[in-house]
Amino acid sequence: MSLVLRRLTLAIVLSSAALAQAETNTYFRGDRGLADRDERSLPDDLSAKQTLLWRTTLAPGHSSPCVAGDAIYVTTFDEQKRLHTVALDRASGKLRWSQPCPATRLEEFHPTGSPAASTVACDGTRVYAMFGSYGLIAYDLNGKVVWTKPLGPFQDEFGSGSSPIVVDGKIVLCEDHDKDSFLLCVDAATGKTLWQTPREDFTRSYATPIVWESAGRKLLIVPGALQLAAYELETGKLQWKLSGLARIVNTTPAVNGGVMYIACWTPGGDTDARIGMEPWDTALRLWDKDGDKKLTREETDNKDVLDRFFRIDLDQNKSLDQYEWQKYAKVFELARNSVMAVRPRAIDQLEPPEVLWTFDKGVPYVASPVFYRDVLYMVKDGGILTSLDPATGKPLKQARARGTGNYYASPVAGDGKLYVISERGVISVVQAGGDWSILSSHDLAERTVATPVIAEGKIYVRTEAALYCFGR
Repeated sequence: MSLVLRRLTLAIVLSSAALAQAETNTYFRGDRGLADRDERSLPDDLSAKQTLLWRTTLAPGHSSPCVAGDAIYVTTFDEQKRLHTVALDRASGKLRWSQPCPATRLEEFHPTGSPAASTVACDGTRVYAMFGSYGLIAYDLNGKVVWTKPLGPFQDEFGSGSSPIVVDGKIVLCEDHDKDSFLLCVDAATGKTLWQTPREDFTRSYATPIVWESAGRKLLIVPGALQLAAYELETGKLQWKLSGLARIVNTTPAVNGGVMYIACWTPGGDTDARIGMEPWDTALRLWDKDGDKKLTREETDNKDVLDRFFRIDLDQNKSLDQYEWQKYAKVFELARNSVMAVRPRAIDQLEPPEVLWTFDKGVPYVASPVFYRDVLYMVKDGGILTSLDPATGKPLKQARARGTGNYYASPVAGDGKLYVISERGVISVVQAGGDWSILSSHDLAERTVATPVIAEGKIYVRTEAALYCFGR
């Protein structure tokens, strides 16, 4: 074999190995909202009996299925208030192992939420679970604990929701809460902290970061309150910030080529229905009955403030001072609800990306957008499904899916179809396209919050009662 041929063969082997390693990295929205890649045949109608391949009863939880190798990993929160990481056999749905989380104190969480909210990550060697009640836990594929890293609970009555991602032998986690927000990077093999970057300007949000490669550099893109921020993967150094986001961000961006699509909405951030707070001096004059220059819950007569008193009271002393009041007044003032398309600057990569367009109708609260076959899709509460031209941001179609109520699960797509699931468990199968149409719907009659996963011709749907596997 010639030297040139040997070098070419080695390059192909190394490239294939790197690709294989990249494909073993599985985590929440690891496809960056680009939908199913292999385009295998998927069912048109999930109500047909032959499409249900198996169903496994599970304790409740909001984590999406982590489909990795021949296993599926989820987290659960049972009636005895115990947290577990669970592994199932991918072919049959049968239980492989279940490991308890060693939390001694349960985090606070919203009644519609769950302390088993973060989706598990896997790199083909280890499994990584995050519990806001405890922190990070790494297991081997047989369920043996490899390392632990206590982190929580955090000051946030809604709980922790962002999921860990795995990249280049590192675990990255963002924890944005009412105070002490941070971005953390640890060694995947040992759990040792590689760097931790404070996010002092950010208040509570629950979005999971993504990796964005730009000009040969890997950046961590982290949506948060009011701003999108980019950090160097290797050092955690802040590169740029882009303003114009909602005051709470739950969604993960979708990326296609060199363009990123961010959709975020929070109540009170629309132009015609904004949350407002009086100037501090005015608030004191109206309500500071005892003259201590602080406002208790009993003194304050502003519903917007009272509904959010816990998060504004940063030091948790049951009263609001000037700093706390003005900090959140600014948050409410700057919040913007919209979808935006952004592209990195061509010359200086340290500058914020260029905003190509914005759109402010039908913006989702929790469900992330998905990019599929040159169309951007998003679904918001009420089942309003919108398709957008990704080049211009112009709406192509906006109408309702079959299920009503809230939509927490993000849409997924493959084989020319889009699958959207309501909280009540109604799955709409949609013919993809700018002028999309509904092919069928199926009511699971079980509460559904987790985002489904499409993998190799199968659709894995996690409800509060079970994990389903559908296929042809």
